[in-house]
Amino acid sequence: MSNYSKEFKEEALRLSDEIGVKKAASQLGIPYYTLADWRQSRKAKRTDTSVMSDDELRIRNRELERENAELRQANEILKDALGFFAKDRKR
Repeated sequence: MSNYSKEFKEEALRLSDEIGVKKAASQLGIPYYTLADWRQSRKAKRTDTSVMSDDELRIRNRELERENAELRQANEILKDALGFFAKDRKR
């Protein structure tokens, strides 16, 4: 079992993000499953550290509600346009 430096792992992860796990593992001469495990560990760490404060959650919630309202409005506009063009085609 080989030990890899932290810097090597970080560079390997960056490369795998750019070109894919299989190609990166091949280019770096490391087993595919090793790189895949590193990616899985990184993903698990990200989800653990994404704890937000109450204020951050309220701000994020407001942003999402605003975005949701905009998307609903855009959806209604698209529905109206679809109805308009569908009537035009029936003539």
